[in-house]
Amino acid sequence: MSSSRRKSPEQLRSHRWYGAKDLRSFGHRSRTMQMGYTAADYGGKPVIAIINTWSDINPCHTHFKQRVEEVKRGIWQAGGFPIEMPAMTLSEPFQKPTTMLYRNLLAMEAEELLRSYPADGCVLMGGCDKTTPGLVMGALMMDLPTLFLPAGPMLRGDWNGTVLGSGSDTWKYWAELRAGTITEADWHGIESGIARSPGHCMTMGTASTMTSAVEVLGLSLPGSASIPAADSRHAQMASDTGRRIVEMVWDDLKPSDVLTAASFDNAVTVVLALSGSTNALVHLIAMARRAGVDLDLGRFDELARRTPVLANVRPAGKYLMEDFFYAGGLRALMRQLGDLLDTSQRTAAGITLEEAIASARVFNDDVIRSRDTALVACDSLAVLRGNLAPSGAVIKPSAADPSLLVHCGPAVVFENYADLAARIDLPDLEVSRDSVIVLKNAGPRGAPGMPEWGQLPIPKKLLEQGVRDMVRISDARMSGTSYGACVLHVAPESYVGGPLALVQDGDLIELDVPRRKLNLLVSDDVLAKRRAAWREPVAHFDRGFGWLYDRHVTQADQGCDFDFMERQTARSRPKDPQIY
Repeated sequence: MSSSRRKSPEQLRSHRWYGAKDLRSFGHRSRTMQMGYTAADYGGKPVIAIINTWSDINPCHTHFKQRVEEVKRGIWQAGGFPIEMPAMTLSEPFQKPTTMLYRNLLAMEAEELLRSYPADGCVLMGGCDKTTPGLVMGALMMDLPTLFLPAGPMLRGDWNGTVLGSGSDTWKYWAELRAGTITEADWHGIESGIARSPGHCMTMGTASTMTSAVEVLGLSLPGSASIPAADSRHAQMASDTGRRIVEMVWDDLKPSDVLTAASFDNAVTVVLALSGSTNALVHLIAMARRAGVDLDLGRFDELARRTPVLANVRPAGKYLMEDFFYAGGLRALMRQLGDLLDTSQRTAAGITLEEAIASARVFNDDVIRSRDTALVACDSLAVLRGNLAPSGAVIKPSAADPSLLVHCGPAVVFENYADLAARIDLPDLEVSRDSVIVLKNAGPRGAPGMPEWGQLPIPKKLLEQGVRDMVRISDARMSGTSYGACVLHVAPESYVGGPLALVQDGDLIELDVPRRKLNLLVSDDVLAKRRAAWREPVAHFDRGFGWLYDRHVTQADQGCDFDFMERQTARSRPKDPQIY
C-alpha cells in the first residue's frame, strides 16, 4: 500500500467525535475520560470497534471473553483505541425456531453499530453458523476497514475410543437409537463426549464452511479459519488481527477494495472443494448482493461441475477439522486447487491470495487430497430445476447414497413440521424405501425462518428394516453436518404458493441429479385445479421484527435477505452521521 494513501489523524472518521473544538466533542472526550481513559489513549488514534457475539447461551463462543482481550492487546500495541461492542448472539444449538430468522437482524445491528459510533475500522467476532454472514453483511454496507475473527472449530469428540463429529454423529446415532442398535446408556455416553471444548462444529458444517469462505474472500487473516478454538495459535491470531486492523485503517483498505466477482468465485470454488454446507449458497448470495456482485445459483452449479472435493472431512469424508488443521489447513487446500482459483485477488492482509498461500504445505495427503486423488471428482453440490422447483433447489450428491441420485417414487407428504413429528414413526404410515418424503411450509416465510429441518427423519419402521437413506424434499435448509439424499431450498417455497404446495400423497416425483432435474409427474390440468383450490396461509406475525421479516424476506435463491437491504436495489446508501 502506497504511503501516499495513508490517512492523517485528522482524516479519521472518529476525528468528528474527538477532534472537533465544540460542545459535542467536549462531551465525547469527557465521557471517555469518565471510563478511565486519557487523551493519550484515544487522541489521534484509529478507533476500532470490536463487535463481539459472545453470550452465556452460545457454547461456540465461550472463549470470546478471552479472545476479545487478545484482540484489544493487538490494537493497543499497534497504536489503536479498542472499543468492544456486544451484538446479538445467534446460538445454533439453542435459538428457536432458527437462527436464520435472525441473521438479517444481526446484519442490521452490526451496520447500525458501525454507523452510529465513532468507528474507524472493525473486528467482527463470530463463527457459529449465522454469525459469520450476518456480521459480514452488516459490515459490507458501512465499508469501513474490516477483519473477521473466526471462532475456530472445537476439538474432536470422543466416546469409548470412537472419534465423534458434531452433528454428523448426532444424526447417525439417533437413527441407531431409534432402530434399537444402541442403548440409552450408549446414547448418554455420546451426549457427554461429542462436544468437549470451546468452538463451533468440528465437522465441515456451516460454521467452518462460512469462516473458510470469508478467509478466501480476503476478509480474515490467511490461515485463521482452520485453527482450533482451544489451540494457543488461535489466541495469537486474535492479537495479530488486532494489530492488522489498525494498519488497515491508516491504509484505508476496505472490503470494497477486496471483494470482486472473482473473489466470490474463489469462495464458491473452495466451498465446493471442502464439500461445504449447502447453507453457503444462501449466505454467499446474500453477501455478494450486499457487495454489489451478481452471484446466483447457476454460478454455483457451473463451478461445481469442474471443482473436485479435496477435503476428506465429515460428513462427506472421514476426518474432522482438527485433523484438517494439522494436515495444512485451508491455505494448503487452496494451493492444491491451483489454477481453479484466481490468486491475483487482494486480501485484507495487504497481500494477494497467491502470496497468502505460497508457503502452504500438505502434511497429510489423505486429509487434504490432490486433484489427482480427489475424494469426489466434481459435483459436490448440484442445483436442480424443473416444475417442482422453477427457481431452483439444491442437493449435496457427495453426502447421498449414489443409488438415489436418479430416482422416481411416490410422495409421502407432510404439511408442516408438526405433522411430520406426529406421523413419521407411526406403524401404519404408508411408506416404503422407494417413497419420496416431502415436507411443506418449512421455507423462509413458511416455517418461519427456513430452519434446518431438511434432513427429514427416515420412518422408524424403515430404520428397523435397515434403510439409512431415502430421497427427501423440502423448502427447508439442513445443517452442514447433515447427510443424505436431501433436496433442499425448493423455490419458490410452498408457503407462498410454490409448486411444492400442490404435491399430494402418491404423486410421482422424479429426481435426476446428473441432468439437474426435479419434476412432479402430474398433468398440467390436475395442477391447475389444485392451484385454483390453494389458499394463502395466515401470516405468522402481526407485529415486531417477525412482521418485518415476513413482509420483506426474499426467497432462498435470492439469499433470504431483506428486499430493502440489498445494495444493488437501494436508491442510495444511508448517510454517515455527522456531529449534530
